Amino acid sequence: MRYEIKGGNFPVVVCDLESGEKMITEKGSMVWMSPNMQMETHGGGLGRMFSKAFSGESMFQNTYTAKGGPGMIAFGSSFPGQIKAITIAPGQEMILQKSAFLAAESGVTLSIHFNKKLGTGFFGGEGFIMQRLSGRGTAFVEIDGELVEYELKAGQQIVVDTGNVAGFTPEVQMDIRQVPGVKNMLLGGEGLFNTVLTGPGRVWLQTMPICNVAASIRPFIPTGNG
Repeated sequence: MRYEIKGGNFPVVVCDLESGEKMITEKGSMVWMSPNMQMETHGGGLGRMFSKAFSGESMFQNTYTAKGGPGMIAFGSSFPGQIKAITIAPGQEMILQKSAFLAAESGVTLSIHFNKKLGTGFFGGEGFIMQRLSGRGTAFVEIDGELVEYELKAGQQIVVDTGNVAGFTPEVQMDIRQVPGVKNMLLGGEGLFNTVLTGPGRVWLQTMPICNVAASIRPFIPTGNG
């Protein structure tokens, strides 16, 4: 599989496949393809479908296969930002916010990742239910806005606003921290909790999470009959 990421704020990744090569995607992210690309939808087993439904993800996955010769397929982003290609292999897994996965080669496995600390789940935004990429192959993920990457040393921490965590390697620990002081919590405009990421490992942060954009435009959306 060869690929090229094109576009600016609304990018697409164009993948050129040899005959028989496959790509997987969880949502309607296909934007164009050659006529010989064949789509097949499957659920991946009852247990996996149930866990995905619980997490709010689509229960089904689409597989696109190049039939009878080379094929081409393009996957587009659903929000202004970037498409990032990552190499997945044993020992090179990635934990992502649950809306980040765009597409991948068929050797990549997408599963649900539950944070073991319940406090993170209830108060930490993306912390409880995330996506885990494992297996082997190239995967493409969506980043809201711009991507900023940090490599944390053992014990090194970074405090992040809820929703700005795009992903991290599995050895990174994720927890929450209450904003100190009642005045800060009520009047600071930063919410009640922040996410704390502890190294070692690689951390991906995004500059424009879609939840923040939705909150900023909500006051301007007409409600009711008015």
